Amino acid sequence: MKLNNWLILLTLWGPVALCSNEPVVARVNGVEIPAFRLERYFAEYLEDQGRAVGNIRNPKAYQQLRLKALDALIDKELLWQEAVKRDVVISDAVVTEQVEKTRQAVGGADVFARKLNDAGFDEASYTEYTRRELAAQKVFAEMTAVAPPDEQQVRDFYEEHRSEMNRPAQVQARHILIKVPQGASAATIEAARLRLVEVRREIIGAADFSRVAKSRSEGSSASAGGDLGYFSKGRMLPEFDEVAFSMAPGEISQPVRTAVGWHLIYVENHLDEVDVTEEQGFAMVRTYLVQQQQSQARLQVLEQLRSRNRIERTNTE
Repeated sequence: MKLNNWLILLTLWGPVALCSNEPVVARVNGVEIPAFRLERYFAEYLEDQGRAVGNIRNPKAYQQLRLKALDALIDKELLWQEAVKRDVVISDAVVTEQVEKTRQAVGGADVFARKLNDAGFDEASYTEYTRRELAAQKVFAEMTAVAPPDEQQVRDFYEEHRSEMNRPAQVQARHILIKVPQGASAATIEAARLRLVEVRREIIGAADFSRVAKSRSEGSSASAGGDLGYFSKGRMLPEFDEVAFSMAPGEISQPVRTAVGWHLIYVENHLDEVDVTEEQGFAMVRTYLVQQQQSQARLQVLEQLRSRNRIERTNTE
């Protein structure tokens, strides 16, 4: 969990007296989730997705996201109650360490105390909240633990996907093309080259390559500012490849002649070749398979908790 969220989430759990008169949106085994918890958690839920409440214009989309946030809040309560059932204990040392990390992350003791006070809590309440959150995280980790994948499964997956793990060297580039017809005279060819020389001089003089490409290039990528994306050797014409892969990022080539005309090449980035060894490949596969198993386990555990506990949604408007 991001450190900044520890203070935000503090407002999701507080003394019952503070919310006894609040509307209730759900109950988990009789424990009420008041509306203010949902509203405050909803803002954080959207933040984690890179969104903001004010940016959601569609009422249906807003309601769907709010329901998902309520589901997540219910899951948090389920995990905390499961931790209590299992007598999960978080030591004072671990709690104190987490509280101190949060204190430093928000700007030190004074800022930390002010934020707690603004939220209507003291450090003792926040410490207890932290213990609760860590216990829920611990029980979830225990319930979703998976065994290492079978080595034969690792090897089979590696053999099936090994080609996808390797990547040839790639270049990200833009270009400006001045076309030259097949069989053109020497004078026509030279005139096209000189046009590109002038274009290059314009760009070196501080013009934007992308903008110039849109107005001057005769290639199909002109509307995209000459953007060719990333490509490996062999995808472009041989003369183009040879120059592009010899250039440094940020460099603009001299005019390059190919079968279709003259090109001005601007290299934006290089990606080195990635050649994964068998040992590295096996390690990557093990990590991937464990992540897949854990993702499935999380879904199954939460579904089991929801099915064997009493959940009431009282207000989803």
